[in-house]
Amino acid sequence: MRLQKTKEILTDLVAFQVLGGQGNLAIVDYLTNYLKSLEIDFQVVPNKDGDKALLHCRIGPAVDGGVILSGHTDVVPVKGQDWVTEPFVLTEKDEKWYARGSCDMKGFLACFLASVDLFKKSNLKKPIYFAFSYDEEVGCLSGYEMACAIRDFYDEKPKYAIIGEATMMQPVVGQKGICVLKTTVLGSAGHSSRIKREVSAIHVAAKLVVWLENKMNELFESGEIDDRFTPNHTSIHVGQFNGGIAPNVIADKCTFYWDVRIIPKSNLENILNDYADYCKELEAELQQRFAGARIITEEDHPPVPPLDTPEHLDVVPFIQKITGNYELGTVAYAAEAGQFALAGFESVICGPGDIAQAHRANEFIAIEQVEKCLTMMEKLAEELS
Repeated sequence: MRLQKTKEILTDLVAFQVLGGQGNLAIVDYLTNYLKSLEIDFQVVPNKDGDKALLHCRIGPAVDGGVILSGHTDVVPVKGQDWVTEPFVLTEKDEKWYARGSCDMKGFLACFLASVDLFKKSNLKKPIYFAFSYDEEVGCLSGYEMACAIRDFYDEKPKYAIIGEATMMQPVVGQKGICVLKTTVLGSAGHSSRIKREVSAIHVAAKLVVWLENKMNELFESGEIDDRFTPNHTSIHVGQFNGGIAPNVIADKCTFYWDVRIIPKSNLENILNDYADYCKELEAELQQRFAGARIITEEDHPPVPPLDTPEHLDVVPFIQKITGNYELGTVAYAAEAGQFALAGFESVICGPGDIAQAHRANEFIAIEQVEKCLTMMEKLAEELS
């Protein structure tokens, strides 16, 4: 019965074409109406522009030690992907449910929404909280705000946060953090024959890219690795590089975008400070040739902290017990779990589906995975009763 209810809710959820960066009020309205129908009090937290909102609620008594179930309402685009089924219509085939967001991560949302009656009928001694964020797919932009909204609104203090990204129901205690940056170099234009007299923004930018690669290698060679992750090191990568107007014209502007995917033991602030120091030294040297030379680095989106939940924390045996899975894992992708941990909650990632199906055409979640997640909801209710 709850499996059918989950399918019905997931059918509704995937129909909302809320992409990362877009307003999510339509899906929030659906969620609030659903909660109203079940007589669940909730809180809507709008953004400053009024086109997006966080949503959270509590089921059970107002006492310390509760559990947060959290997921995001946005999905990635389908444009340019070769879909066999309609991406925003849930389609069942071969024991799988196909749709954009079925795996990442509306399947998890549907599972805990379909379990409201179970939670209400259980004699909960500790509460269960639902949390719905936005703009996760464009940089986890509201994750920390979501965590703080729950922390600061309720008089009692929840203890655990389960972020339901697709992990095949394996408890995940570590994630890499990420920071995306934009560096702009301003130089002096001129004929290419004057390369020793002008400041080529492209040449300077190339030096900076080499410095970043060398920094990554330096961290790796110094032993700053964590074999729980694949790859097992902090990565620094330049993904976009733009500058110049012609082969024989010295470029006076060049911009490149780069990211740092950081393991928990690495220190992002130290990396960025070392880079800033190098840029300052290089800029001073360049200004002796051209006073207007500049190197400007800015965040493309705010850093997402890594997650590193120690095995001695209570949340670890707790998630192992309610999943029946005692093998702990880590993931290389960023998620909101690190932000919930930063807000003071013992946090893990655990949800139905395979992350390999996310962000691609013909995304699906296996029904068997949904059933396992629904079983986890039953075990959660038992543990808190």
